[in-house]
Amino acid sequence: MAMTILARMAAVYDAPSLMDITGAHIDSTIFVGDAGLEFAERLAELGAKVSVPSTLNVSGLDEVHWREWNVPAEWADKAHRQMKAYQSMGTVPTWTCAPYQTEHAPSFGQQIAWGESNAIAYANSVLGARTERYPDLLDICAAITGRVPAVGLHLAENRGGEVVFALKDVPMRLQEADELYPVLGYLIGRRSNDRIPVIDGLTHPPSEDEYKALGAAAASSGNVALFHVVGHTPEAPTLDAALLGRKPQEVIPVDLPMLREAKDALATGAGTAIELVVLGSPHFSLAEFRNLSALVAGQKRHPDVELIVTTSRAMKELARAVGALEPIEDFGARIMVDTCILAMPSLPKSIRTLMTNSGKYAYYSPGLLGTDVVYGSLSDCVRSAASGRVERDDSLWQG
Repeated sequence: MAMTILARMAAVYDAPSLMDITGAHIDSTIFVGDAGLEFAERLAELGAKVSVPSTLNVSGLDEVHWREWNVPAEWADKAHRQMKAYQSMGTVPTWTCAPYQTEHAPSFGQQIAWGESNAIAYANSVLGARTERYPDLLDICAAITGRVPAVGLHLAENRGGEVVFALKDVPMRLQEADELYPVLGYLIGRRSNDRIPVIDGLTHPPSEDEYKALGAAAASSGNVALFHVVGHTPEAPTLDAALLGRKPQEVIPVDLPMLREAKDALATGAGTAIELVVLGSPHFSLAEFRNLSALVAGQKRHPDVELIVTTSRAMKELARAVGALEPIEDFGARIMVDTCILAMPSLPKSIRTLMTNSGKYAYYSPGLLGTDVVYGSLSDCVRSAASGRVERDDSLWQG
């Protein structure tokens, strides 16, 4: 069944052949309706087993604590059945949208079949692994067969940059700030369309979490599955290397006013009232837990503002083990594991405006959750959660 589907899709892609993969990341785990559940349970009933190491993306359910959220019981039952079906296929139950921050991260040049847009962007761009954009249902077929169509970003000749974003006079103190990268990613995604972007002129070497934020925003606002950062990502030691020796289709200068405009476009909320601060899209890492722990130490959230952090169950326990979780829980934050607010129907209708440091949450929340959104840095989000109103320091964006 899996190979039949894969072969039909290879024809759609005009693939001349199939090729082997050595890993997969399955996005089909999220329950979105009965058809996806039926597909998963059908595969499981037929005895499907993955033939390559395969991690699992976020599910549609915080399996342990879902009753604490606003989740209908019937919906939770179906989401749990879908989780069980995929876990029965010999997969690795990571339940995270950031598998690249686990021991299962692929290596440079490794051929893989990954779903989840931010994970695809990170694997291709930061790790130099090779994957196309695998949609739900096709990802598990690739994992079962260990094969994919030999097209697109699997092939070296298709991985060259096509549009250059030339940073000009972006202050180093902004480059070193976590709040830049979701904004830069949002801008790049919106202007790239289907082209592979190259970022030139970034002198600060981004951290894992800054790359994560950049790629997630670019993959949300655009169709970015691969980006190059000249001098920093593995396939871009030089601008010429990033372009594979070809001329770019377009060069887009990026200055501080353009970045400010992109930051403002991420916000749909007006005024100062918020009901929710949400962090962790993609899932919070250990470094992010440590940063948040230091920021909230000795404080309490405002009683009218909820603070939610989404992460994997494994990362939550790791944060607890190193002492980073206790101050966050003492602050009054709630930890949502194995899923996210975009995947699990958990928010009450009283939530009208949320604040986040995530470009991905900021981009999707108005459409998927029906809320207004305010974008700010991690420290902005903490101050706002403590005060009960929007608190933003925009001094880094003033030049």
